[in-house]
Amino acid sequence: MEATLELGLIYGVMALGVYLTFRVLNFPDLTVDGSFTTGAATAAILITNDVPAWLATLAAFAAGAIAGTLTGLLYTKGRIDGLLAGILVMIALWSINLRIMGTSNLSLLRADTLITPLREAGVKGTWVSILIFLVFVVIVKLIIDWFLSTDRGLAIQATGNNEQMIRSLGVNTHGTAILTLALSNGLVAVCGALIAQYQGFADISMGIGLILIGLAAVIVGQAIFAGRGIFMATTGAIAGAVIYWLVIFFALRIGFNPNDMKLISAVLVVAALLLPRWGFLKRIPSMRQILVASRARGAEIPRTEAEAGAPRDSTMTGVK
Repeated sequence: MEATLELGLIYGVMALGVYLTFRVLNFPDLTVDGSFTTGAATAAILITNDVPAWLATLAAFAAGAIAGTLTGLLYTKGRIDGLLAGILVMIALWSINLRIMGTSNLSLLRADTLITPLREAGVKGTWVSILIFLVFVVIVKLIIDWFLSTDRGLAIQATGNNEQMIRSLGVNTHGTAILTLALSNGLVAVCGALIAQYQGFADISMGIGLILIGLAAVIVGQAIFAGRGIFMATTGAIAGAVIYWLVIFFALRIGFNPNDMKLISAVLVVAALLLPRWGFLKRIPSMRQILVASRARGAEIPRTEAEAGAPRDSTMTGVK
């Protein structure tokens, strides 16, 4: 269970990246299947060549950002459909990732990674490491929340909502789209780098079907943490990633075949999309609704007679 929660929190970084493109920019980006492996490959090859793990992880972010920028350029300057642009870059990254690693599988078991101190301290797979990963993903989330509240972030949100309108106000929508795709794939690449260090190897096929995990996390999180606020939306993306891995964990525990995991992921996404339309989840209060209701109940707590300013009984006034 502890290892599942660790994975869920790490994949929460990827879910935040997917949220930026699919929900904020409203862009169907399939580059993430390739940029995830790019981040893992970049970090792995640098770490095996004695580059510090933290620097290798930053390099993974840069590599993912370059991949996202390429998709953005194909979409904005090349006028290629966004879905096709993502597919083209994803396919190209397969060969690029092989070039980066030089092999289809690269081991990190004997290298010093960001996970090595946790393993040596004996806290990997415990609640201590879960707390560490939680702090890390919360910091990333707060940075994204802050960025989306800036002028540039508001322009990105406006681009996703109504590109024609915000362009008429003088905003360079091509620039905002490229920037968002770069940030999104940079976060996905960081997740890939962390997963490679966590599991001890980078593999060329580790990013296959990743977009399904990201969609499941964002959609499930949105169903639970309903609301239009950025804070609740990013919180939901992280929670959705944790819930996804918990579902996978319990599916394996009850006897499902590991080969069925992609099927379970697809069913989870379909359920998260259809149940609200059928009215099932509409009857379940979201976290936002629960918080609003609790505040409303707190405001209705009876005050003292003096505070409420209620008139006292005439028999107590001493009036004859």
